[in-house]
Amino acid sequence: MKAHELLDILACGEDSRHQFKENINNADALAAELGAFANSVGGALYIGVADDGSIKGLSMADIGRLNQLLSNVASNNIKPPIHPISTNIKTEHGLVMVIEVAEGLNKPYIDAQGKIWVKSGADKRHVTAREEMQRMFQTAGLVYADEVPVPSATAEQLDQTAFNRYFEKRYRKTLQETGQTLDQLLQNLNLARNGTPTLAGLLLFGSNPQLLKPTLVIKAVAFPGTVLHDNRYLDSEDIDGNLLEQYRRGMAFIKRNLRHLQGAQGFNSQGLLEIPEEVFEELLVNALVHRDYFLSAPIRLLIFSDRIELISPGHLPNHLDADQIRYGLSNLRNPALASHAFQILPYRGLGSGIPRATKAWIGITLIDDRISNQFKAIIQRPDLPELEAQPESRPESDQISAERPESRPESDQISTERPESRPESRPESDSLSERVLNALQAEPLSKTEIALALGHRSVSGQLNKTIRALLIGQAIEMTLPDTPKSRLQKYRLVISKQK
Repeated sequence: MKAHELLDILACGEDSRHQFKENINNADALAAELGAFANSVGGALYIGVADDGSIKGLSMADIGRLNQLLSNVASNNIKPPIHPISTNIKTEHGLVMVIEVAEGLNKPYIDAQGKIWVKSGADKRHVTAREEMQRMFQTAGLVYADEVPVPSATAEQLDQTAFNRYFEKRYRKTLQETGQTLDQLLQNLNLARNGTPTLAGLLLFGSNPQLLKPTLVIKAVAFPGTVLHDNRYLDSEDIDGNLLEQYRRGMAFIKRNLRHLQGAQGFNSQGLLEIPEEVFEELLVNALVHRDYFLSAPIRLLIFSDRIELISPGHLPNHLDADQIRYGLSNLRNPALASHAFQILPYRGLGSGIPRATKAWIGITLIDDRISNQFKAIIQRPDLPELEAQPESRPESDQISAERPESRPESDQISTERPESRPESRPESDSLSERVLNALQAEPLSKTEIALALGHRSVSGQLNKTIRALLIGQAIEMTLPDTPKSRLQKYRLVISKQK
């Protein structure tokens, strides 16, 4: 660093990455400053500088003493040890020592007094809140929320029949054939500690986990409009039970509050969801398995007229971001829960859930909100003319009698006209639809080939909506209908349209 670069930094004042000190003589004070940087995002300590950014300067004797102090503090007064880098810069007012500390990989860093320091704006603070300490230990892989025993929980609160069924399915032997007691097996599987069920054990096999953990539910609400503060709602449910029950009831809530399309199905068909069902399977499982269970907050499932929001407590772990998880990068926050969820929920544990969801539906926005400490998935609902009716109020079983069509909800009454003759089955943009149909006149094309034929650089969301609308209206069809997600999939005009 050059002297003029130093002056530019000092002119900007102190912040979370830059701290000024005229001098330091105390090992504990230096350990607190360096530990706060390592526990946060890293930064630099400028010694020989006043709080207002003016240079006071250090002597050569000061530099020698500070180097010795720095070496001792980094090795002995901070655990685990850190590796700061010091640089001495000569100015017209004297020497300035710059000590750079990288963000630590083994948080939390603790000083000789057993204290954890973090940056708080331009200052530092002592961490005292238990939940914050737990999250720091969780980030370091020293503790996992799902493996912590739940106070007051007992083995009697676990559904032993459900556990036996799970164990026999997964390990292909009965509990009796293992020669171990139930307590030993639960301990070996990280489902209990010394006879007390862990959070994973309670969530997977508890008869009623919310008796001890009342906030571990899904708060589901369907609104008629587009705002959260609407004082009206169409449907509301607090979804409790074990993880499998929450998943099933969460999916049932989504299905009964989304609109269904007949498409090419028969008259008595229940119809297809306006958004592929697998999108919600992946995102709901992701929320249940990977949320931060150190936070006493529910998962929120909010259905609006234009979108669905699924909000999980806890931002993405470590340095993962929303772009990385789109490509399958993952970091297990709850390893015990995930290892058993593989056998109980539609979960593969390979980081492939988010990529599958975003591939099935392009209109998904992922937000890693580190300020509010939550992760949000926003799924845009299709805005097609035939979908503008209110959601159907099906019974929770989602079963509709084929013998009594007159008893179906109004939104499920389907005309017997030919689909291509119904005006409501036309796509939102007639001009784009016509251009797609013209592009398919010569030969079948993939989505990418259609986009290129239209002069687009990529497959846009509007083009995806138009293709989906043409499929629903039976104007086009897939060349590989049995494998709709095949990379070889193409689209062609239906025979009735080719005549």
